[in-house]
Amino acid sequence: MSNLNPPSRKIPIPLESTLIDCGTCVMHETAVCADCVVTFLYRDEEPDSGSDSQTGAIVFDIAEIRAMRALAEAGLVPTLRHRESG
Repeated sequence: MSNLNPPSRKIPIPLESTLIDCGTCVMHETAVCADCVVTFLYRDEEPDSGSDSQTGAIVFDIAEIRAMRALAEAGLVPTLRHRESG
């Protein structure tokens, strides 16, 4: 007989990684959200619908976080504006 329990929806994240989920961000769908590096990286060049709203999650490792911080400090990309609700 097959297992009737649904599979876990948790995403395994390596210990040296950071999960940034736009759905848990208190800044989601605000003016600050539009100027966040995650929104910049996650955006679609050609959105499927008329909505500008973005939802999703991105996993960054430590090296990527450091690189984004350096690029943001140099003014080359927007800064990380994520603020988790809770």
